[in-house]
Amino acid sequence: MSDSRPRDTSRTTSVPLGRSLLIRLLAVSALVSVCSITATAWVVLQTTAVVLSRERGQALADDARVYDTLMGYAATHPSWSGVRPTVDRLAGSTGHRVVLLGKDGRTLADSAAGRDRPFQPPQKATAVIDPLAVDSELSRSTDDGSGTERIDPRAVGPFKLSGEDGVRLRRTASRMVVCLRGLGVRQAHVQVMPGGRPRVVVPNPGGTPTAGDQRCATTTLTDPTPSEAKALSALTTLVNACLARRQADGVILALDGSWEPRTRHAPPASTVSSCLTTSRSQQLAPYVAPAALMYVGSPGRTATTFFDLSPANRLRIAGWAAAVLVMTVTVTTLAGIRLVKPLRALTGAAMRMEAGTVSTRVPVRGGDEIARLSAAFNAMAQRREQLESARRNMTSDIAHELRTPVSNIRGWLEAVEDGIASPDAELVASLLGQALQLQHIIDDLRDLSAAEAGALRLAPEPLEVAEVLSAIALANHATAAAAGVALTVVTEGHVLVMADPVRIRQMVGNLMSNAIRHTPAGGSVTLSARACHGAAVIDVTDIGTGIPADDLPHVFDRFWRAEKSRSRQSGGSGLGLAIVRRLAEAHNGTVTATSTPHMGSTFTLRLPHP
Repeated sequence: MSDSRPRDTSRTTSVPLGRSLLIRLLAVSALVSVCSITATAWVVLQTTAVVLSRERGQALADDARVYDTLMGYAATHPSWSGVRPTVDRLAGSTGHRVVLLGKDGRTLADSAAGRDRPFQPPQKATAVIDPLAVDSELSRSTDDGSGTERIDPRAVGPFKLSGEDGVRLRRTASRMVVCLRGLGVRQAHVQVMPGGRPRVVVPNPGGTPTAGDQRCATTTLTDPTPSEAKALSALTTLVNACLARRQADGVILALDGSWEPRTRHAPPASTVSSCLTTSRSQQLAPYVAPAALMYVGSPGRTATTFFDLSPANRLRIAGWAAAVLVMTVTVTTLAGIRLVKPLRALTGAAMRMEAGTVSTRVPVRGGDEIARLSAAFNAMAQRREQLESARRNMTSDIAHELRTPVSNIRGWLEAVEDGIASPDAELVASLLGQALQLQHIIDDLRDLSAAEAGALRLAPEPLEVAEVLSAIALANHATAAAAGVALTVVTEGHVLVMADPVRIRQMVGNLMSNAIRHTPAGGSVTLSARACHGAAVIDVTDIGTGIPADDLPHVFDRFWRAEKSRSRQSGGSGLGLAIVRRLAEAHNGTVTATSTPHMGSTFTLRLPHP
C-alpha cells in the first residue's frame, strides 16, 4: 500500500539562491551585455583599419587594371603617340590621376594635364610598362605557351596574321567545331589568339579546356602561313645564333613555341628557354612601344570612418552602454519571473504525482515552450492515469477469467473426494476441458506478454496467401458447420506475404473464430485476400451482430467483450483480438476493424509483401 500521508514540500520546493534559474538568467544577460559593449567598442576601434584596408585593396585592384590596359596598348602599338584617350578613360573609370613618363622623364600622357598642378613624380613609379618584361604580380595576362612568360602574349609582332589569312583559318576552325559537335562535343568552340590565329577548344573530362581533338583534326590550323613561316624562320635564326654563342647545338622551332634538337645532341632546356626569350624580345622590339613609367595618383580623398573616438563620442558610447545594460537586466528580470512561475507550478504538480495523486494537472497558458511542456505534462499525467486504470482492470480481468475454470475443477474434485460424484469418463472429460480452457488463457497471456515486450520470435518466409486461407478454412470447417455458418475463401490473383507460418495462421484463425462465434446460424464468413500498394490485405467478413460505433475503438483491447455480462457462452478469453494486433505489429503490419450493427463486421489484416 502506498503512503498517502501529506508530505512537507516547503523545503524541497525552495531552490538555493545560487542555483536559481532567475539568478542564472540575470548573470547570463549581464555577461551578454558586457560582451556586446566590448564588441561594440572593438568594432569602433577597428573600423578605421578596416576601411583603410579596403581602400588599399581597391587601389591595388585599380593599379592592376590600369597596368594591364596600358600593357595591352604597348604590346600592340609601336609607340605611345595615341595613348592619351586610353589614359583619360582609365582615369575616369578609376578616379585616379594616371601619368605616363618615358625613360628620359618626358611626359607621354597625363590625365590631369592642364587641369591640375604640374605632375611631380615620386621617387618610385607605380609600375614599369614594358611588354617585353611583364610584372607577374600586376599582369592579368596568361602565358601564351611559348615558354617566354616575361613577354606579354599580346605582343605578336611579325606573327600577326593578315586579314585574309585570319578569315580563312577561322572558317576552317568553324568547320572543325561543326564536326566535333556532330560527334557529341557540344562545348567545342573557337578561340582567337592575340595574333589572330584561331584554335579549337574542347573540354576534357577534368573540366579544363584543351586545344584540338584528333577525331576532326586538320593540319590547316597548325601549319604556319607564309608570313608566320617567315617570322618563325627569323626567330629560329636568332635563337640558333644565341645557342651558338653559348656553344650549344641548334634547334628547330615550331609555331606553338615548342622545339626539337637539330642534331642528336640536344641543348639544355633552360638554355633554349633563355635564348628563346632573348630572341623574341629582340624580334618584337620594333613592334612594341618603348618602356615607360606608370604613375597612379591618389583619387583626391582620404579614408573615412562612420565614427571617431572624440571625448564626446566616448561619453556617448558609455551612456548607451549603461542604458543597454539597465534595459537588458530589467527585461531579463521580468522574463525570468514569468518563466519561473509556470516551472514552479510544474514542479509542484510533479511532486503531487510522486505522492500518488495521478489526477493532477497544470494550467496551459500561451503557446511557448513552457506551455508545450505543460501540455506534455498533462498528457503524461492522463496517460499514467489511464495505465493505472488499465492495470487495475487487467488484474481484475485475469482473476475473473481464471476463477471460473479453477472453481469448476476444484468443485468437481471436492465432490469426488467427498464421494458425491464418481470419477467416470464424462467427469474426467469435463475436467480436462476446464484445464484446456485454463491452459488456453495462460497461453494467450504468454503470447500477448511476449509480443508486447518485443520478445516474440518470428521466422518469416514467403507464403502463398491462398494456401494459408484454405488451410485455415479447412481447420475451422467443423466448428463452422456445428454453428451453421458457411465458410468462403476468395483470392484475387497470386498474393504473397512475408510472415511466420504459425503466427499468420494464429492471427487469421483468431479472426475467423471470432467471426464464427458472432455469426448466427445460416450466416456466412468470407476470407478474402488481395495485393494493395505493396502489401498483402486479408479481410475476414461476417454477417453477424456487428459492433456498436462506441465499442469499435476497444475491440483490440485485452479482455474486451461486447457483452457487458462477460458470459463465456458468447465469447472467448477476450485476448484473441489483442494478440492479433500485437502479432500484426511484430510483422510490421496493421489490423483494423469496420462494422455496421446488425449487419456484420470486417477485420482487415495488412502484412508486407516479400
